[in-house]
Amino acid sequence: MSKRDQQEAVAAVERAMVAIRRSQTRRSLGRLAPRDGGKPIDPTLFSVLDAIEACGRDRACAVSDVAAALGVDQPRASRLVLRATEEGWITRRTDPSDARRTLLTLSHEGQEQVDRAHRFRQEVFARAMADWPDNDRTEFARLITAFVISFAQVAPHAE
Repeated sequence: MSKRDQQEAVAAVERAMVAIRRSQTRRSLGRLAPRDGGKPIDPTLFSVLDAIEACGRDRACAVSDVAAALGVDQPRASRLVLRATEEGWITRRTDPSDARRTLLTLSHEGQEQVDRAHRFRQEVFARAMADWPDNDRTEFARLITAFVISFAQVAPHAE
């Protein structure tokens, strides 16, 4: 592959990533109503739940982890966590090793919201790839996963 072909491929990936980001906006996702009839969740609050779910796989999650995952400052993350807590989606407890720190976990209702959102997004993605051959879906899943892993290594704070 020539250097120009490589540059064009990278430019195509960049354009595709921008298009994906734009298609995931609040307005775009709001147009795709969940088929289960559930109340749409504010995408900002879902981002909080998503961050806590991801963090919780490896370790306890704090507000600072949410702030880092969302790319916001600590006061903004605290307000978002408070809103999600008021909705009943997050439980807070004091860190036993540091009483100044609060640990966050998804409540039962929060996990239900996350599960519902996963089903909804997967349904949308399945519809988008419905006409693709099975091998293409499998290869796309492999490649996009590899890209995400590589991207996190190159740009660890860009998540």
